[in-house]
Amino acid sequence: MDYKIQSRCEKFIENRDIIKKCFKWESSYMYPLCAQIYTSKGKTADCDELKHCVALLKKNAGILSYFRSTARLPYAAMLAVSGAPETTLDNSLTIYELLKKRHLLSTYLPAAAIIAAQLSRTCEYEQVAVRAKEIYNEMKATHPLITSGEDGAFAVILALSPRGDEQLLDEIERCYTILKPSFLMRNSVQSLSHVLALCDGSADEKCRRVLDLYRLLKERGCSYGTNYELPTLGVIAASAVDLNAAASDIVEIDGFLSTQKGFSAFGAGKKQRLMYAVMLAQGGNENNAVLQTAALNSTISMIVAQQAAVFAAIAAANASSVAAAGASTT
Repeated sequence: MDYKIQSRCEKFIENRDIIKKCFKWESSYMYPLCAQIYTSKGKTADCDELKHCVALLKKNAGILSYFRSTARLPYAAMLAVSGAPETTLDNSLTIYELLKKRHLLSTYLPAAAIIAAQLSRTCEYEQVAVRAKEIYNEMKATHPLITSGEDGAFAVILALSPRGDEQLLDEIERCYTILKPSFLMRNSVQSLSHVLALCDGSADEKCRRVLDLYRLLKERGCSYGTNYELPTLGVIAASAVDLNAAASDIVEIDGFLSTQKGFSAFGAGKKQRLMYAVMLAQGGNENNAVLQTAALNSTISMIVAQQAAVFAAIAAANASSVAAAGASTT
């Protein structure tokens, strides 16, 4: 395994273990996600810092706020790695309230609000909220049966793009049309299309690369998930220079994770583990992109994988909770 990838994988496991030790009773889906949030920034998890950010959420967000929901720990991690958690939270809550007024409220919204607060100026928050609602309305009009709260959160991220609404929406629909024959889950295809619309390149080329990477992984014995995991595949497929090399890295990382406690046969499922392998394979690009360019769209393109993973972990945790509730009543 490449030295940099090996180091990133080891840091990921180290961060997972630190966070798990500090917060023993959280959903098992939250630990690797928080670990990836730290790892993607090249940081080591700090227990005191993370507890401080959880306390900030409890103090400043209302008791029924989604900031204090199942995903409060990754939200706290996002605040912790921001470098200015108090300011980031204040700004996030401001834009969150503006989005709530436009009926974009959902479990997924806090992550989008945190990202929007960091990538836009205070004077732009109202404009972002208005644009996000307009984009969401167009999504809903085009696909009324599959557009949901997750798409509303993606609409916030799309609203940060310097590209025009018409261009973004046309790109989303083009990608959706190309990809839907290949994947059964229409909701996941729509989310993947949101991700791809934020990446550079033509719709045809980006979709071809997604399908090629999916095939390359399958040929190597790794069947990538086509449910909530699918959007995360989009960023690396759209940005990786060599898909064969990317596929080999992903498989190698997946093999490493399979030997780690919590990711073996009795831990996280193979599809979730493979999703994290994809994130680790392209991890590290985020930092370089943020440092090297001030172009907003480039920044969004790189962090959208983390955003998709937040949504994925929330969806997985919610599904697990519903299944457990159902089992207890039978």
